Amino acid sequence: MTRHVDVLIIGAGLSGIGMACHLTREQGDRSYLILERRTAIGGTWDLFRYPGIRSDSDMYTFGYGFRPWLGTKVLADGPAIRAYIEQTAAEYGVTDHIRFGRKVTAVRWSGAQGVWTAEALDEQTGQTETYTANFLVGCTGYYDYDQGYRPTFPGEEDFAGTIVHPQHWPEDLDYRGKRVVVIGSGATAITLIPAMCSDAAHVTMVQRSPTYIAALPADDPVAVGLKRAKVPAALAYRAGRARNIALQRASYQLSRSNPGLSRRLLLAAVRAQVGSGIDMRHFSPSYDPWDQRLCIVPGGDLFKALRSGRASIVTDHIETFTETGIRLRSGAELPADIVVSATGLTLQMLGGAELEVDGQMLATRDLVSYKGALLGTVPNAMIVLGYTNASWTLKADLAAEYFCRLLAHMRTHGYTRFVAVPEPEDRSPESIMGGTLTSGYVQRGDAVAPRQGARGPWRVINNYFRDRALLRRGPIEDGILRFGRDRAAEPAADRPAAVPTR
Repeated sequence: MTRHVDVLIIGAGLSGIGMACHLTREQGDRSYLILERRTAIGGTWDLFRYPGIRSDSDMYTFGYGFRPWLGTKVLADGPAIRAYIEQTAAEYGVTDHIRFGRKVTAVRWSGAQGVWTAEALDEQTGQTETYTANFLVGCTGYYDYDQGYRPTFPGEEDFAGTIVHPQHWPEDLDYRGKRVVVIGSGATAITLIPAMCSDAAHVTMVQRSPTYIAALPADDPVAVGLKRAKVPAALAYRAGRARNIALQRASYQLSRSNPGLSRRLLLAAVRAQVGSGIDMRHFSPSYDPWDQRLCIVPGGDLFKALRSGRASIVTDHIETFTETGIRLRSGAELPADIVVSATGLTLQMLGGAELEVDGQMLATRDLVSYKGALLGTVPNAMIVLGYTNASWTLKADLAAEYFCRLLAHMRTHGYTRFVAVPEPEDRSPESIMGGTLTSGYVQRGDAVAPRQGARGPWRVINNYFRDRALLRRGPIEDGILRFGRDRAAEPAADRPAAVPTR
C-alpha cells in the first residue's frame, strides 16, 4: 500500500490536530494525512487515564488560538480536553484524514526524488504500509508512550501489594478503603492525591525533594464574569488568552530576575493555604522557582486534602520496600496496599521512528534546532515541540503558522525544498530543553533531544513574545534557510497516487 500527500503528519494529538487545522485554514488546497498509532484522537489525553488527570496549564492558553475554549475551568480534566481536540478535528474536517493504528517505524528523505517515505506498521494486521510526502511534520510529543520512567526500588519484589505507573493505569484498579502511597512530587502526584483521598483509606505522597506549588481558583473569575455579562465567547477568549499569556510571562520573568522575591511570594501563598499544622519544609524546594516546572492546584484541592487528614506528605528517601509497605531512610514505615510510582516520563523523539536523510541514519541528539521548529540539515521537515515553561499549545500554534507561511512562500517563488544549514559555531552542547528546566526527565532526555543553538534563530529561549515576532513576522529567507527547485517534473504516470480526501 503506497499513498502520497503534500504533507504527512505523525501524531493525532494536540499538536497534530492543530497542524492539520492550520493547513486547512491557511493552505486549504494542500493534501495531508495523519498517521496515528492509537485508535483515537487525543495523544497524551487519550493515553493517560489516571484519577483526576488534568492540564497543568490554564485553558485560555492551552486551547488553540483559532478555536475558543468555552469552559470557565482554569485547568480542565482529561476527558474534557480529549473531547475538545476531537470536536476541533471534526469541525475542520480533519478526522477523515487520519489513519489510526499506524505505528511509524522509519522516515526517510530522498534528495534524488525530493520526497519523504514513511514506513508504518498496521498494529492490527501486522502489515507494513508505505506513505510518501513532499513534507514531513512530527507531532509525536517528546516522550515514550510505551513506557514511563520507572526506577527499580530495593525490595519491591517482596511487596505483597500492587505497584502501578500512572502512564498505564489499570482500568480495574480498586483503591477504595486502601492505603495508597504515591512516589513523586510533580504534577501527576499532586493531581493524584486529592483525586484518590476521598475513596482511599489514606494517601501519602513520598517525595525526595519538594516542588513549588501555586493555588489558583478552580474557575477563572474573569471568565465567569464575562460569561455572565454575555460577552461573545470568541472575544472573551481572546481577552483572557492575552491576559494569561502576559501574566504567565511576567511571573516567569520575575522568577528569573528576582528568584528570592518569587520564592517568598510562592511560599507565603502556600503557607496561607496549608495552615499551621503542616510543616512548610515539604513545600520549600532547594532550587529557584521555574528551575523546574511550577505545579498548579485548582481551588487549592491538594491543601484541602492535607488539612482534612485523609492525605499527608513525607519528604524522605526510600530505603526499601517491605512486604507491607515502604521503609524510609529515616526508619519510618509507610504501610501500603497500593504504591503509585509517579516518577516521570521517558523522553523519545518522533515516536521512536528511525530518521534517515539520503541514506544516512541521523540521531536527533546530533541535530540543532532552528527557530525551535526545524532541524538543521533535515530537508522539508518540522518537529513540533511545545513550551516547557508555558502552555504547550502556544508554541505548537506558532510553529503551525510558521509552517504555513513557509509553504506559501515556497509556492510564490516556485521552491520545492527547504533546509536550514547550521555553521559549526551555531551549535551548543545543551539540549533544546536544558536551557530552561533542570527536571529529571529533561536531564534523562538529553540523550535524545535536539541541541540548542548558540546564536540567532538557532537559540531556543522559550519566550512566546519573541517567538511570535520571529515565526509570524520574521523574514522567511534569512540566509540560513536555503531553498531549491526540483528538476523537470516526472511524467504523470510515474507519480505516486494521491490519497482520496474521503
